[in-house]
Amino acid sequence: MFASRLLSNTARQFVRRGIATSQTTNMPAKVGDRLPNVPLMENNPGNKVNLEEIFRNKKGILFAVPGAFTPTCHKTHLPGYVEDYDKLKAKGVEVIACVSVNDPFVMEAWAENSGATGKIRMLADPQAEFTKALEMDFDASGPLGNVRSKRYSMVVVDSVIKAINVEPDNVGATCSLSNSIVNQL
Repeated sequence: MFASRLLSNTARQFVRRGIATSQTTNMPAKVGDRLPNVPLMENNPGNKVNLEEIFRNKKGILFAVPGAFTPTCHKTHLPGYVEDYDKLKAKGVEVIACVSVNDPFVMEAWAENSGATGKIRMLADPQAEFTKALEMDFDASGPLGNVRSKRYSMVVVDSVIKAINVEPDNVGATCSLSNSIVNQL
C-alpha cells in the first residue's frame, strides 16, 4: 500500500491539473494493512509515540477527526468514545486513540476539556505525516487552514487494521462514531 504512495501523489497532481492518468489517485488504508511506523506527539512535542508500537499485541480502536474543538468533533465524535469507554473496555479494547492534525498542546487541552484524559490517547499529527501515510488526508485549507484528516474509525488488532469506517464526505459523523464500531468488536 505505502510503496505506491509516490506514484499515487504524482497521479493526484495530474488530476488536479486536469491530466487524466490510468493510475488510481487514492488508495487509502484498508483492512489487513499494518499501521504505518510514523511518530506522533502526545501532550508535548518532545513526547513522540508510535501507533504501530502502541497497538502491538493489543486490541484497540483508532479514530481520527478533522480538528480538535471543531463542532462535530467536540460535540459528537470524541464525547461518544468518552461515554462508551466502559462498554468498549468490556468488549476487550485495551487502547483507544484519537489522532488529529493539530499540535500536541491543543490535543492535551482538548483531552482535559472533554474528559478524555486517562481514557483516550490524544495524539497530534501536526504535519499530517501519519494521516498522509494512511492516505486519509484531504485539503481543508478553506475552513481549517491546511490539510486535515478524514473522519474515520478502525478496529486494530496487533497493529493490523481489522475493520475501518471512513465517512463518505470526509467530515460527517455516521459510520465512524463509537456506537457504530461497538458492533465490529
